[in-house]
Amino acid sequence: MRKLKRQMQITLDGMVSTGPNDEQKWVTPALNEIMPDVLDLLDSDTILIGRKLAIDYIPFWQSVFQAPEHQMYEIAKRIVAAQKVLFSQTLTQSSWDNTQIANGPVAETVNRLKHMPSKDLIVYGGRSFVSALIEADLIDEFYFFLNPIVIGQGESPFMNLQAFRRFELLSSKRYGSGIVLLRYQKQR
Repeated sequence: MRKLKRQMQITLDGMVSTGPNDEQKWVTPALNEIMPDVLDLLDSDTILIGRKLAIDYIPFWQSVFQAPEHQMYEIAKRIVAAQKVLFSQTLTQSSWDNTQIANGPVAETVNRLKHMPSKDLIVYGGRSFVSALIEADLIDEFYFFLNPIVIGQGESPFMNLQAFRRFELLSSKRYGSGIVLLRYQKQR
């Protein structure tokens, strides 16, 4: 069975974004350093995404894909090539390549995708969609790029949990910038 993985840039105070557009300006300085591991995580042929993020996310990566000189071109190549499953209660069709709409129950759809033969799945969210996946206990592994910064505001995908969850640390890696990659799996 395939795993569902979630990569997150996260601050010491547990925030994953700031502002209404999920800005992560605090990540940019170390992007080149962590790029090989970000690309390794994108060794997936299927990306799960929520509608709110998709309307900016998919066109952004398509535009980066058209600019081979862009700092994030290698990421864009993988995202554009991957099948994207866009979860939405309102959309019925997609205008984007390699993108299918999932309107059914999230847990049922994710579990069906997990049982299909292929590479592991990765979710790139938005916060409310990822929160729903966390609450439904559907994410198998978390990859936290813990940034040595405190922003004091923002959003956390864990803020809607009704009960605590335990995770097992699988690996850790420290970068010269002070970022630490922590890989966890949910305890079985």
